[in-house]
Amino acid sequence: MTPLEQFLLRAEALLQRVEAVLPQAPREPDWKLGYAYRWRKRGGGGNYLQAVAHVSQIALTDLHNIAPQKLQIERNTRQFVAGRPANNVLLTGARGTGKSSLIKACLNQFAADGLRLIEVDKADLAELPDIVDLVAGRPERFIIFCDDLSFEEGESGYKALKVALDGSISAQSDNVLIYATSNRRHLMPERMSDNSGYQHGEDGDLHPGETVEEKISLSERFGLWLSFYPFKQDDYLEIVGHWLASFGCDAAQIAKARGDALRWALQRGSRSGRVAWQFAKDFAGKLPHDAA
Repeated sequence: MTPLEQFLLRAEALLQRVEAVLPQAPREPDWKLGYAYRWRKRGGGGNYLQAVAHVSQIALTDLHNIAPQKLQIERNTRQFVAGRPANNVLLTGARGTGKSSLIKACLNQFAADGLRLIEVDKADLAELPDIVDLVAGRPERFIIFCDDLSFEEGESGYKALKVALDGSISAQSDNVLIYATSNRRHLMPERMSDNSGYQHGEDGDLHPGETVEEKISLSERFGLWLSFYPFKQDDYLEIVGHWLASFGCDAAQIAKARGDALRWALQRGSRSGRVAWQFAKDFAGKLPHDAA
């Protein structure tokens, strides 16, 4: 073997090792596997969309006492699926009041019309451009779902999401929207110092107003804001009754469960839809098999 041939073999082996550690382009999934996906990372194998085998079957009719929010997001999603102008949506407010469930219910409502959902963790938000490029040429309509968002100052995902919403030189693909949920209205921690006109000392912020503007600039890039509030007692009991009925409980059993449902909520310090669902499962599960 000549020195040149030996050099070429070594060069080819080196290229193979380098290619093994370089990030690979995202692989397109089999779109026939489902209508909901998660963005996943595989060590050494690049990123990919993983089809969700068991999608939540919650329906819009299962969500009670959030009628205005339900109406707005259903209308926005219907416009999007129909190819009409629609907005990115930020759902904020009390925990357990149906923010995430509302997005899942919209997916089930419009999946037959071509709606698809991609769930992206906060840690992966920097890869939003890759996700958008992956689906940009598809005929389906995609919601990128970011659940329970909150950022600390300096996190890279904050800037990445801002750019994806409205800040890149490239236009947002017309078959992609971003729906996000958060317990924080502005997605960033707010401090007493943000309201100060100025700060004393060497490390004080010379322009505190600009700091506040930066903190609210992300939420302002969502075209539609939906706010959720804690449920009143009667609202909570109505939701409990709905879920107990879905488990086969009759009117007498539902009426009997009221006291236990209130004590259950008191122990958890919350009268939310999530707490109502958890109570209903516990109560119905303890009933004799032929009683529910």
